[in-house]
Amino acid sequence: MSATESTVHDPGTLPDPSTLPDRDPQPPAPYDAVLLVSFGGPEGQDDVLPFLRNVTRGRGIPDERLEEVAHHYRAFGGVSPINAQNRELQAALRAELDARGMDLPVLWGNRNWDPFLTDALREAHAAGHRRLLAVVTSAYSSYSGCRQYREDLAAALEETGLAGEVTIDKVRNYFDHPGFVTPFVEGVRDALLRTRAALPGIDLVRESHVLFVTHSIPTSTAVTSGPPDARLGPEGAYSAQHRAVADVVMASVGGVSDVGTGSAAAQLASVPWSLVYQSRSGAPSTPWLEPDINDAITELAGQGVKAVVIVPIGFVSDHMEVMWDLDEEALTTAREAGLHGERVPTPGVHPAFVTGLVDLVGERVARADGTAGTATGAVSRPALSPLGPWYDVCRPGCCANPRGPRPAVAGLAP
Repeated sequence: MSATESTVHDPGTLPDPSTLPDRDPQPPAPYDAVLLVSFGGPEGQDDVLPFLRNVTRGRGIPDERLEEVAHHYRAFGGVSPINAQNRELQAALRAELDARGMDLPVLWGNRNWDPFLTDALREAHAAGHRRLLAVVTSAYSSYSGCRQYREDLAAALEETGLAGEVTIDKVRNYFDHPGFVTPFVEGVRDALLRTRAALPGIDLVRESHVLFVTHSIPTSTAVTSGPPDARLGPEGAYSAQHRAVADVVMASVGGVSDVGTGSAAAQLASVPWSLVYQSRSGAPSTPWLEPDINDAITELAGQGVKAVVIVPIGFVSDHMEVMWDLDEEALTTAREAGLHGERVPTPGVHPAFVTGLVDLVGERVARADGTAGTATGAVSRPALSPLGPWYDVCRPGCCANPRGPRPAVAGLAP
C-alpha cells in the first residue's frame, strides 16, 4: 500500500470478536474517588527543560538534544496547553458526576509535571480515599499510552508508601466508545463541509483526502501492543484500533445532521482516507510506524488532491504535539503544496466525551445496591467497532515494556 492509498474497511482484516480472549466486565466495586491521569506539561519557560528531562528520564539524552524539542514549547511561551485542558476536564467530570448523583471527587495527577501522581495519591490518602478508579487521557492500547501509566501508578504507590493502603484500577481503553468517537464524526463532517464551501465545485471523493493521524511509535513496540493472545495484525492492537475507529468515523459522517441528503451525504462518507503518523523521534536506524503525515501530504499533492482534512484521532486534547506538529508543520506542508487544509478538533471537553468518560466510570462503580453506577444499575459497555468493548483489566503481558517487566496496577500479572 502506498503512503496515501485509500483505506477501505475489509471485515476480514479485523478479528472476529468471538475469537478474542474473555472480556467479561468486572463487577461494580465501591470506588471512593476518580483519579484523572495525564502526561503533564510545562507552564513557563523555566519549566521546559526540567519537564523534558522528566519525559526522557533514564535515556541519557543530553540537554542540547532536548533543546531541539524545547523550541516547540518556547514558541508558545514555554506553556503547554495540556494542564489547562486537564483542569477544564477535571471540572467537567466533577460537574457531570454531580449531575448524576455520583458522590465521587475527581483528583488529578501527571506522569511528568506538577501535579505529579505522587502528589495526587497523597492528597487522596489524606482525604480518606482508599480505592481509586483511574481515567487516563489516552484511548488506545500501547506501552506509552496504557501500560506505562499503569507502571507509573504502581511506582507512585511504592514511592508514597501507600501500596498496601490504596488500590488503583483503571477504566477500559475507550478508543471506540461513542463518547470518544462522536466528536471526531462531527469534526470530520464540519471540516468536509468547510472544504466544499472553500473550494466550490470540488469533487470531494476524487479531490480530497482525510488523514487520520496519531503518534508514531517504534514498530517493535507496535507489534507487542495489546495482549499476546490477541495480536491484531502485523502492527498490533495500536494500529488496528486506530484503523477500526477511522472506519467507524467515515461510515458515520454521512449520517450526521446538516450534511444534506442523498448523494451529498453519501459523498462525505465516500471520501478516501488513510492512517498516518506524526512526532517520530529516536535514532533514524530504529523503524517507526509510517507514513509520516508530511510525506503523505506531499504525495497526495502529486496525485491531484486539492484538499486534506487532518484528524488527530490519537489524541484527546489539543496539546503541544497537536498544535506544533499538525497546526504548524502539517498545515504548512499542505499550504506549500498548494492544498486546502482543515484540522479537526480533538474531543477536549466536548459534552459527548465528558459524558462518555463518566459512563465508563459508571460501568465500574457500585451504587448503594451493589449494581453499576448508572441510571438503571445495568452494566452497558458500548463500543462502535468490532474490536470493543476492550478489557476492563489488562491481560497478562499486554503492551509489554520493551525494557523488561515492571510492576503495574490494573492488570493481570505478569
